[in-house]
Amino acid sequence: MTRRYVLVAALAAFTLIGAGVAARVGAPELDHDAELPTEKAILVAPPLVPPPVDRPGNARVVVELETTERTGVLASGVEYTFWTFGGTVPGPFLRVRVGDTVEIRLRNAPTALNAHSIDLHAVNGPGGGATVTQIGPGEQATFEWKALNPGLYVYHCATPHIPWHVANGMYGLILVEPAEGLPRVDREYYVMQGEFYTRGRTMAPGHQPFDPAKARDERPEYVLFNGRMGALLGEGALRARVGETVRLFVGNGGPNLISSFHVIGEVFDVVYPEAGLGRAPNRNVQTTMIPAGGAAIVEFRVDHPGRYLLVDHSLSRALDKGALGSLEVTGAERPEIFRALAPGTRPGAH
Repeated sequence: MTRRYVLVAALAAFTLIGAGVAARVGAPELDHDAELPTEKAILVAPPLVPPPVDRPGNARVVVELETTERTGVLASGVEYTFWTFGGTVPGPFLRVRVGDTVEIRLRNAPTALNAHSIDLHAVNGPGGGATVTQIGPGEQATFEWKALNPGLYVYHCATPHIPWHVANGMYGLILVEPAEGLPRVDREYYVMQGEFYTRGRTMAPGHQPFDPAKARDERPEYVLFNGRMGALLGEGALRARVGETVRLFVGNGGPNLISSFHVIGEVFDVVYPEAGLGRAPNRNVQTTMIPAGGAAIVEFRVDHPGRYLLVDHSLSRALDKGALGSLEVTGAERPEIFRALAPGTRPGAH
């Protein structure tokens, strides 16, 4: 690590932390939208999401998040020390409506060894909230913001050295629903891609420490959905029935790679590219690109039973590094849509 790098990192940390302390100490109590009803955000573990916003108007939504550092399973036989929002990778899915006032209460666990913060890409304000949430172990910070722009947004830690915090798992998604909500679907799921840079090679057993040199050089040993190899396979697979419409909220925590998100055996009927709401979506899409720090919303109807694989179509990442999940669809077969033909079968014969 060069002396210049150390100085730049230290200056960034001083700037962010100083701004945060200044904003917390002596800041006046905020009393905006005092007439709004207050509700506590529903937080559920991925790949599940809270239900759609179902109330007549806006509200003050209180989001309570804790940053933690914990050792967990990265892959079979492989452990890793994750840095998290709420104890999961990705952090919990947040759901509000445009026009809501959102109060973020961030607490850093006293057992943490590092300072943490939060930058929500949905926020219109300095650092997305990071300038006022730089907190050490056992500390907490609170700020509020008005949800002005509908869409699906990434949130992540923004404490220097920021790429390290993100690479260790500190990211999630927040949906700001439009005033009229999203069209109803039968099932919604939450999938987020991220890279992990371990000192040992892929599948090297035991506890694997983070490798900052690999992170700097963008050479991940793992590219995963929802923070663990196989998180969306087997018992963790997504589920649906024939005839249902599925909506996937897909994010890319990065910190470095672009995701080429694809579901093998499906065509996306609707894609909100870069998760922007308020304009016409794209239709009939095979693969959608999601930049680091970005998201997309994809929707499709499942017409035939079977296993549908979720992949980053940079396929070495899927087959060699773990960016693989599945959607298990049950129900009656639809031979008019898909069927195997025995050798010698005349096309069109039943």
